Amino acid sequence: MLPEHEALLIFTREHFPELKATPCDVEVILKGASDRHFYRLKWQTERAPMILMVYTLARRDNPKFVPATHRLRKIGANVPEIYAFDEQRLCVWLEDLGRVDLQSYDSQPWEKRFPLYQATLREAAKFHQVGEKQLAVGDLNELEPGFDEALYDWEQKYFLEHFVGGYLGWDVDGAEFNAAHDALKQLRRRLARLPRCLVHRDFQSQNVLIRGADAWLVDYQGLRLGLAEYDLASLLYDPYVNLTRTERADLLRYYAEHRGLKLQELREIFYLCAAQRLMQALGAYANLSRNLGKPHYEQHIPAAVANLTDVCSEGHGLHELRAFFAGGL
Repeated sequence: MLPEHEALLIFTREHFPELKATPCDVEVILKGASDRHFYRLKWQTERAPMILMVYTLARRDNPKFVPATHRLRKIGANVPEIYAFDEQRLCVWLEDLGRVDLQSYDSQPWEKRFPLYQATLREAAKFHQVGEKQLAVGDLNELEPGFDEALYDWEQKYFLEHFVGGYLGWDVDGAEFNAAHDALKQLRRRLARLPRCLVHRDFQSQNVLIRGADAWLVDYQGLRLGLAEYDLASLLYDPYVNLTRTERADLLRYYAEHRGLKLQELREIFYLCAAQRLMQALGAYANLSRNLGKPHYEQHIPAAVANLTDVCSEGHGLHELRAFFAGGL
């Protein structure tokens, strides 16, 4: 066993002394883009395996995982139980939700996927129903800073720097991009004026685990105030999976009916959020693949561009954004 794993088991047995003499296999879980490390601890007894998450303070949202878990469980959302938390060593021991995520169903027929997406949307609705006015100052301090015009602006600049400038190699300071820059400004200003609720922030198929017919959420340390449509766009325009226009429409209709919302109003904001989300994702894929030693993220760029092209044809006032990527691949 690696010395690192032996050290982790020593920490673990300090919190679970009943496992002091129980042999354990340590499995490294390779997933995700964050600087956290995950291990599956498989005890050689009838004791259920557990997940050990080891994080750093390099990212501001990492310490928010534990309070976000408590908040979501209080709301009634399906999230893993925290067995133990060592704040000094930056370790969290969690319920093992299994290995099957929503993305893994991508090749299955829609009849099988549709109820799983419905279950996922029902989970999202639980925290989307918590509006900004329902949260006290103490609650807000436990969350990541909410979406506002400055954060939308940061996401847009991230897209321009890493994808348009870095990946495509385009200089967007010329006059031919003026209309596109104005579309970005109008987009972030409109989104920032809308009432906010709790959002996951990275609500994509890899962050939804499936157990039976139920959806369980992970990777929600970015919980914050924002727009429900941003989460919906993250899921329904997830570049990791394939959804048809009809399937997206069915899921959006289901969510609207589940929450008693007007579909047309939901759809209008949904497309605006989808443009914002996909630009953020393209900036991330470009940065991760070009600058952070994770070249496999480049494979998702064509799908994200195709989705953004689709969104810009569906959403009002988004057509001009095509100047930032059309013909670039």
